Amino acid sequence: MGAFVGGEVVLIILDDDQRFLMRLQPGLVQHTHAGLLRHDEVVGQSPGATLHTHLDRPYLALRPSLYEILMSLRRISQIIYPKDIAYILLKLSVGMGSQVVECGTGSGVLTTALAYSVRPTGRVHSYEQREDMLAVAAKNLANTGLSEWVELKQRDVIEGFDEHNADALFLDVREPWLYLRQAWQALAPGGFFGAIVPTTNQVSDLLTGLEGCRFGDVEVCEIWVRSYKPVAARLRPTDRMVAHTGYLIFARRLEELLPAGPASLSAASAQPEEDALKAGDDVAL
Repeated sequence: MGAFVGGEVVLIILDDDQRFLMRLQPGLVQHTHAGLLRHDEVVGQSPGATLHTHLDRPYLALRPSLYEILMSLRRISQIIYPKDIAYILLKLSVGMGSQVVECGTGSGVLTTALAYSVRPTGRVHSYEQREDMLAVAAKNLANTGLSEWVELKQRDVIEGFDEHNADALFLDVREPWLYLRQAWQALAPGGFFGAIVPTTNQVSDLLTGLEGCRFGDVEVCEIWVRSYKPVAARLRPTDRMVAHTGYLIFARRLEELLPAGPASLSAASAQPEEDALKAGDDVAL
């Protein structure tokens, strides 16, 4: 990808593992507790280069990952964390060219990840009722250079979404079961549905709603990530972890109502991968 250029966002890692993102601008100087970082000294360097502050403290300059970009975004609301976003992108099969509908833009962290994934031919249609939330999301998208792939809309979707035949739809709202009819109408047959809620009683209400609508192949899960200190001589878990952030619910939009009874897919939870794909099974893609 070549050397750093002016205007590029760079990840700086100081020698005490403090890290931050900065956009390279000619003549600017970044003040840190480890000393001054001159932007002009970073421009032209290769990613991974070790540079030094004016106090001779070493630091690394790297291109940021999507994870680091998401965690650096300004937020005025609870965000969906990268550990959940990664699974959401996979379960909704979001990729280049996808048409995705989102309800509950918030600060735009998931929106940013969706836009990053659908480029260059896809589109994200994101709905939010609060003007202040949309303003923050719009600025975050502009700062990451992803505004081109997102359409932000301020309104309540109780009357429905503008989109039809969307590939995927995700609800990050307090009562997602109120919007299932609207979600079904916005999705293409077989389209991917997802939602996130913080409490189990909300999960139960959503499951009840899904059973009454034309959705099937339902899955409920939560994701924990436990990090370890990367020291070979004393490998151990870190002292803190991001555990419960929300319950994830996924389903597929069905063309016909499912028959009632135990055979109904809408009432069945997804089985673990080891049950679905037995050792030695061949899967044709």
